Amino acid sequence: MDELNYNENRNGEYHYTGGQINQTEDRQASYREPHPEPHPAPGKPKKPLSMGKKWAVVIAMALVFGLVAGSTMVGVNAIGSFVFNRNNKTAELQQTETTENAEAAGQTQGTGGTVSEVAANAMPSLVTISTMTVEQMRSFFGGTQQYEVQGAGTGVIVGENDKELLIATNYHVVEGASSLSVGFIDEHSVEAAVKGTDVNNDLAVVAVKLSDIPDETMSQIKIATIGDSDTLQLGDQVVAIGNALGYGQSVTSGYVSALDRDLTLTYGDGTTIESTGLIQTDAAINSGNSGGALLNMKGELIGINEAKSSGSSTGASVDNIGFAIPIDKAQGSLQDMMNMETRTKVDADKASYIGIRGSDVSSEAIELYNVPAGAVVVEVVENGPAAKEGMQEGDSITELDGRTISGMSQLQQTLEYYAAGEKVDVVVQRSGGKGYEEKTVSVTLGSAKEMQNQ
Repeated sequence: MDELNYNENRNGEYHYTGGQINQTEDRQASYREPHPEPHPAPGKPKKPLSMGKKWAVVIAMALVFGLVAGSTMVGVNAIGSFVFNRNNKTAELQQTETTENAEAAGQTQGTGGTVSEVAANAMPSLVTISTMTVEQMRSFFGGTQQYEVQGAGTGVIVGENDKELLIATNYHVVEGASSLSVGFIDEHSVEAAVKGTDVNNDLAVVAVKLSDIPDETMSQIKIATIGDSDTLQLGDQVVAIGNALGYGQSVTSGYVSALDRDLTLTYGDGTTIESTGLIQTDAAINSGNSGGALLNMKGELIGINEAKSSGSSTGASVDNIGFAIPIDKAQGSLQDMMNMETRTKVDADKASYIGIRGSDVSSEAIELYNVPAGAVVVEVVENGPAAKEGMQEGDSITELDGRTISGMSQLQQTLEYYAAGEKVDVVVQRSGGKGYEEKTVSVTLGSAKEMQNQ
């Protein structure tokens, strides 16, 4: 079957242009007259709206608009209220979660206070220590003359027994003191005695008789809360309290600058020791602060203030570098000294002697030859107390009756508290084939008065 081909004219009409017509088609289809589009039947003319009807339409449209707008606003408000309340609930949940996390962290790490709160809480545990030391100096006209020198330091109340209040401080605070007194938070002062010393760790324990402390003062003082210095980290904030320059307790604050520092200390008698494992802080520690408290922000005692660095190895002036003995390092030594018998200096007619001539161990010998710090026996007095117990030349005395001995001067000061006839254990370091070996000898002290008369 042939296709029918049409072309569209400009009026949108189609005309046949070629091909045969199927026999079933109307033969007249070869030409079709275009039919005009029918026109709509004429309708009734529209009447214009009256003024009343126009107003009615306007009012109706306004009502519809108002209804639609009102419904929209109700929907928007409902959605907004839902979203707002949801956000509020979310914020409340977040705030609750934050609070719970903070509380959990507080339970784990402990809550911290301000510097003023820490200081106020710790002050009842701090004391001032005043000492009087007798020193000999050459006079202008020759010979020697004795002078009394007053010193100042700080202590921390760390314990109590049936008869005494026990106070921790530095050894160099009480070194060589002929007398000392302790001042409490209410500025009441009482006499005190050195209970024990640990020269190598620069620690000492001072005892005050409870019977000497008024009830009013006792009601205001307390024992310090011990912390954990092993948990300290660089940047932790700390508070230092001490009797700076002897003016009374002062408060400084800073941060942990370094840990496990070493410091070379030289005592008044010329003895030099190496203090190790110290906390370094930029909290101001000045003369008189020694023996005071280094506290964390929970008010716990984490260190005993020891010294301020006065200069570098190049001779340059140094600021903001102070050191404290970590309480975890000090605790064992302090406990041993707290268990010692408190002694007072004996009268001259009861003075004792051990029967040796000795000297200090030089810092060079300690460093080069590993000689233990102590009082080196240069000569053993014939038939003296030490000779009778087998003490030998070259022995280094490092301990007497549980008290550390750093040099000959310190040995002499310790013997001032022991009477003739007392038996004491003396620890010596003796050189042998395997280096220095520790030996303990029991010595019955002789009479210094009798020795002088010989």
